[in-house]
Amino acid sequence: MDRRRFLGTLAGGLLAAPLVAGAQQVTKVVRVGTLSGGPSVEPTARSPFREKLHELGWMEGKNLILESRYAEGKLERLPDLAAEFVHLKMDVIVAIGTNAAAAAKNATSTIPIVFLAGDPVRAGLVTNLARPDRNITGLSMVASELYLKRLQILKEAVPRVKRVAVLYNPANPGFATATQDTFGAIRSLGMETDRIEVRSPDDLEGAFRTAKLTNADALFFISDQLFVAARGRMGNLALEHRLPSIAEGKEFAEAGALMSYAPSISALARQMAVYVDKILKGAKPRDLPIQQPTELEMVINLKTAKALGLTIPPSLLQRADQVIE
Repeated sequence: MDRRRFLGTLAGGLLAAPLVAGAQQVTKVVRVGTLSGGPSVEPTARSPFREKLHELGWMEGKNLILESRYAEGKLERLPDLAAEFVHLKMDVIVAIGTNAAAAAKNATSTIPIVFLAGDPVRAGLVTNLARPDRNITGLSMVASELYLKRLQILKEAVPRVKRVAVLYNPANPGFATATQDTFGAIRSLGMETDRIEVRSPDDLEGAFRTAKLTNADALFFISDQLFVAARGRMGNLALEHRLPSIAEGKEFAEAGALMSYAPSISALARQMAVYVDKILKGAKPRDLPIQQPTELEMVINLKTAKALGLTIPPSLLQRADQVIE
């Protein structure tokens, strides 16, 4: 899944020149570039990534330059942005999302890449999780069983759900595996589904109208940078059409979706910083195995539930990591 948040992005600042310590010693300044297909204002992962780098001894203004490039949802821009990082001779490229990771991989076979992506094997980023290829490693946000778990949680919150409208962006190369897992999970629960394509923000209103006209009982958002950028609008449209929704990132629940269930972006961001640190200290990406998520977060928007006239079971509220009231 090109998760977006879904996923979050990591911003950096441009510093001028290396610092001089003493008369002769020069502190080496490393350059780390973060590449994302999403919007430029995404604080979710930024702070944990920076904080962990600082804990590991990398300080902006001393030995670290962080630069960021954002495609603002226009995925066709990613190859040029990745090429710019290659031209700037970054020491490490941090790629947020499957599309960004693919663009970085296509741009360079020498600069180390640390990605946060969906299923990296099915997306063709690596062939082996234990021993990645060449100059690329990172973290996966996807475990196939998460799609089933999301739907089970949705069913627990809204027992009447029998038909689910799945919104996805077919222009996202990662959508095929995500939709396959989602539709398989829906069938296993004995529910029906509608596939609704959203290729641009202009398609959103029509997509929600279609979901309502097909008598969908709920919505499932397959993570995409387009959706991350439009999450506030999507939350409002879901309320307008009185459709409960569940998504892969907590930013959706914070923006008005009923629920989200996903890996912790903060935990993933910190682990990305650990991998960047190891590479800057000499480790080879191929020696760093792809890590899968271990910390999961469930967020329930109780304000949305009340607006939809839903009563969330107390047992589910107690299991939530965050309840928005």
